[in-house]
Formats: sequence, structure tokens, C-alpha cells
Amino acid sequence: MHSVLLQNLSSPLPFPITATYCDTFWSRFRGLMLRRALAPQQGLILANPADNRMDAAIHMLFMNFDITAIWVNSQNTVVDVKLARRWHPFYIPQAAGRFVLELHPDQLPRFKVGDRIEMTHA
Repeated sequence: MHSVLLQNLSSPLPFPITATYCDTFWSRFRGLMLRRALAPQQGLILANPADNRMDAAIHMLFMNFDITAIWVNSQNTVVDVKLARRWHPFYIPQAAGRFVLELHPDQLPRFKVGDRIEMTHA
């Protein structure tokens, strides 16, 4: 796992978000489970091998807080955005995505379907 800086190219953020890049089964499975909190400028990127709706699904079991879930395809375009509520069984994106950005709930209004996302190594 390594850190990545996230930026919304379509609607610039007031500050870049630093996210942990999770590309193994176990790091994606754990996600933010059992963490106490998430700072507004932090998050996770769950990276899957390819665009897919089922592989991009997330669960919110054992979560202590709600999150903004943003699904991004291989072309770095947002395909879905949802407020994911703690303890909800699962969320599936409306279109195939490769990346799931798990961010602080305050980030929800800063992203919409069609936005272009930039991910760079921190």
C-alpha cells in the first residue's frame, strides 16, 4: 500500500485528498472497517484489476461512520457517487468501475458522475 493524491479535475477541490491505495484482496476487504474516524482530507482507494460492477461493490459492515463512496472507471471518470451509511449490507455502483474512493462524508458534494479524477503518487 502507498499514498496517492486525489484531485477532481472537473471541479477542483480546496485541497488534495491523500488516500491509501489498496490493491490486494485483504487490503480492499478491510477498507475502513473498525477505524474510529476519517479526516476530511484523507481516504482510501480500493483498486480492482478491471472495470466491473460486482467487484466494485462495497459493504459497510463493522463501520463506525458513514463515508462518501465514489466509483471511478479505468478512464478516471466518476461513474457513481453515494453516501454509504454504516452497517448497510452493500452498495453496487450504477455502472462498472475499477476504483472505489472511500472518503469523508463532507466530500460528497464535491464529486458528481462524469467528473474526471487525477491520482498521483504522493
